[in-house]
Amino acid sequence: MTADAEHATGHTLVVDTTNGPVRGIDDGTVKSWKAIPYAAAPTGELRWRAPEPPQPWTEPRDATRVGPVCPQPTDPRIPLDLGAPQGDDCLTLNVWASSDTEAGAAKPVMVWVHGGAYIIGSSAQPLYHGRTLAGSGDAIIVTINYRLGGLGFLDLSSFGDRFATNVGVRDVLFALRWVRDNIAAFGGDPDRVTVFGESAGAGIVTTLLASPAAAGLFSAAVAQSSPATSIYDRERAGRVANQFLDTLDMRTDETHHLPSVPISVVNAAAQRVFDAVPSATPGTLAFAPIIDGDIVPAHPVELARQGRTHPVPLIIGTNKHEAALFRWMKSPLMPVTPQAIRAMFAAIAAEQPGLQLPSEAQIRAAYRGRPKIIGLGVARDIGFRMPSIWFAEGHSDVAPVYLYRFDFATPMLRLLRLGAAHATELPYVWGNLVAGPRDPTFKLGGLKTGRAVSARMRSRWLNFAVDATPADRHGGPHWRPYRKDDRATLVIDAQDTVLDDPDADVRSAWGDQVLSFR
Repeated sequence: MTADAEHATGHTLVVDTTNGPVRGIDDGTVKSWKAIPYAAAPTGELRWRAPEPPQPWTEPRDATRVGPVCPQPTDPRIPLDLGAPQGDDCLTLNVWASSDTEAGAAKPVMVWVHGGAYIIGSSAQPLYHGRTLAGSGDAIIVTINYRLGGLGFLDLSSFGDRFATNVGVRDVLFALRWVRDNIAAFGGDPDRVTVFGESAGAGIVTTLLASPAAAGLFSAAVAQSSPATSIYDRERAGRVANQFLDTLDMRTDETHHLPSVPISVVNAAAQRVFDAVPSATPGTLAFAPIIDGDIVPAHPVELARQGRTHPVPLIIGTNKHEAALFRWMKSPLMPVTPQAIRAMFAAIAAEQPGLQLPSEAQIRAAYRGRPKIIGLGVARDIGFRMPSIWFAEGHSDVAPVYLYRFDFATPMLRLLRLGAAHATELPYVWGNLVAGPRDPTFKLGGLKTGRAVSARMRSRWLNFAVDATPADRHGGPHWRPYRKDDRATLVIDAQDTVLDDPDADVRSAWGDQVLSFR
């Protein structure tokens, strides 16, 4: 059901929040409230500041349509349906609950943090419509917007106190506090909140697990394809900030003018920096959370390995062919060519001279195949798989961890040489399998099997939100917690299996050292 169809049927209903009443819709299967402001519009002097509460209101606010998505560059390589136009008043969230849910029902809550390389995406994307996931009645579903790219993950704090650190992460924290204070009125339990996300959203999840500011805001977490080691220090963030200013042809003593620079100009400059950084230093992002000593005290993977993450149950995993998407898009974000991988290794060695990187012989032994196949495997594992395993190993000392690998691919995706590429698990988690009549995913078949895969994944994710146990009510195998003695891993495919240490060769090649750019 489209967003327009969702608001066009059913009857309305009003819920009081701490900022004012909101009027949603009940279509007979789910209730929904959309574009609820959790923070003030980040305009003017608020553009790069920590979020602040919105101005309160007294009359019921219409919450039947999605609101503006956060301003961001548009990338022709990524034909993304954001679900709504861009706009300044974007710090909003959406809530879905089954129609039989009443205030005080104390149902578990799932809060979604979307991905998009920290620079694109929105909670309004049709893929993230929560009707299917909420329709079972097992959980309340919340999706949130947060500031992106140069507006959310550019660190300008060295230029004065008008610029906060980790603005995008602060937005997510602010939204989680809104959930804590308001979700009971929608039928949710503020003490049973699972934060879940994919790609950059999962990177925010693993960052929150290591953030003192997130203590008590969620009771479980799911990180799907987290770039957990793509966290940078302030020195490196300062270099990116200066590069951004150079792109704007602005001196450091002119940064007080930044809040008045048109958004379109900011986004154009952010896009140029976003493209330039991974081209110059393969395997790195221009915009990502930084170690600021406040919201992020140290590298999250290192904190996990020290037993210093929040002790909440965690599902974490990656897709079998993560890097295939970036090859298909010809994106510079991941180094998939031998030349780019050599450059990345050289940069890592320069940044971390004491690190023992795998030799070429170890890589050839771990990644059997042609050079291009080896390149895709190395890119996948340095970007996503190994950071997730390192995080899982550390976090398993403080809370149960469930590690997965998503292997399922339709015949069409296999034909396109995408396979189980980055983000291909998302339709199955949300139950939104076909994105309109032009979606080619199932053109060569596989829809029946895909529906079964989706039912199992949704069952596990929802049950995890209920009681921190990712059980499959459809008869799938028992998913054991990850332990270092057996490294149990759920492999999600046409038929699910639980394997012991399926990544042994790769894990041995990379060893226990954490790869990160200082």
